[in-house]
Amino acid sequence: FSNAAAALSADEQADYGIIQNQIGLALLELDRIQAYRHNPTLYVELIGNALFTPYVLEYAPEPERARHVIARLEKVPAFLETAKANLVSSPGIWTSVAAEENEGNLGLIEKTLREWIPAEQRDRYHRAAEPALAALRGFQAYLKNDLARRDSYDWRLAPELYNEKFRYVLATDLTPEQVLAAAERDLDAVRARMAELARPQPVEAALNRIAARHAAPETYMPDARRDLAEAREFVRRHDIVTLPPRDNLQVIETPEFMRGIYAVGGFSSAPALEPHLGAFYWITPIPPGWSRERIESKLREYNFYKLKLLTIHEAMPGHYVQLEYANGLEPVARRVLRSIFGNGPYIEGWAQYATQVLLDEGYLNRAPELRLTFQKEELRVLANAILDIRLHTKGMTDDEAMDLMLRRTYQEKEEAAAKLRRAKLSSCQLPTYLVGWRDWIRVRDHYRQAKAGGFEMREFHDRALRQGAVPLPLLARLLTGKPLEPAPQPGP
Repeated sequence: FSNAAAALSADEQADYGIIQNQIGLALLELDRIQAYRHNPTLYVELIGNALFTPYVLEYAPEPERARHVIARLEKVPAFLETAKANLVSSPGIWTSVAAEENEGNLGLIEKTLREWIPAEQRDRYHRAAEPALAALRGFQAYLKNDLARRDSYDWRLAPELYNEKFRYVLATDLTPEQVLAAAERDLDAVRARMAELARPQPVEAALNRIAARHAAPETYMPDARRDLAEAREFVRRHDIVTLPPRDNLQVIETPEFMRGIYAVGGFSSAPALEPHLGAFYWITPIPPGWSRERIESKLREYNFYKLKLLTIHEAMPGHYVQLEYANGLEPVARRVLRSIFGNGPYIEGWAQYATQVLLDEGYLNRAPELRLTFQKEELRVLANAILDIRLHTKGMTDDEAMDLMLRRTYQEKEEAAAKLRRAKLSSCQLPTYLVGWRDWIRVRDHYRQAKAGGFEMREFHDRALRQGAVPLPLLARLLTGKPLEPAPQPGP
């Protein structure tokens, strides 16, 4: 088939490469990693998304969407029986997070959906909800009293599986060892730049002063909305990228069943086949039962400046703008392919790269506090890659991970604890920020060189985003017809 593939157009070759890569990843997951036998969060989150989507996306009249919710509720008991039959063992961290998220599903059915269902459908909803709730409560007991005892499975992927998954997920010419070496080298360089910027204060003192300016729990969400409006206006005024025509972005609380992995916030795009529907910038509220110390730790980490960076990353012009462009890709089959199998380094790298572009263009009047906060974020991106690779392949301990985050990258305790938990819940996702960020810069430089003096930033961004989330080496070829030079290797 390789001879036939050579005759395809550039776009068709890109699609073919994506399909081949995803087949390899799917077989690796199904045959060797087998998360369906060990990770109960897969089942909990699938139920939550299946029920939440008809509630939050107005793709049909409300009564029709309510019927879809009811039909899905009716399937919950059988689905959970299948989950219990599949699950053979699970690390404690996966089981406990599944139980936390499952509480969110119970609340969604008992309160949110029950209040939303039209009056004429409430009897049928009640008949479907009661068995579903009973099954979910039974699954909760199963998680705590049965699966929790079968905790022999190691959440660490180990080198062989990790290296293979890394190759498929990142679609990069770099190995985990090369990414790790580069991240650990760059960590010292960024710390040195921070020390220079913070002078005459120590970095810790400067960051403490920055962290002290933060929202209250009740103003956290309104502040994010304010920051979104500010970022949108800056992007428009400075011609960073042509803004999407749709006005479908909403800022909402992160759904409870997703807060295990989205402890801070996240983004959910409009569906690829119905791009006119809502897109959601999630902000995870501070739980009411938290101690004053935990609340203060989170608010200090997501302070006045850091919340602005989060909003740029998740929404404007980060994930929202990128995914709106992806939802305009034609033909539709290509749009669906590149949406479902969107390349992680392209997606997360764009959000990091776009944040850097805004700062380079003078966002917030080039405030040194924002620049220092962004350099701290760069440390976090480097730490993400180091954590993922070292935890999964080199036996890094919890204490070593916390030391890296608290001491070497200046993170608050609550942020560091949440990141460590996230690193145990996933694999090969945390390095996508670093690899993608660096590769977006490489692609831009490659494109600038190809334009031979005719480079224009907005035109580059518009063209790159119109391709959808393809692996970045493929993006370079699609934009210029020429291959991207191999990534520079870290020195000794």
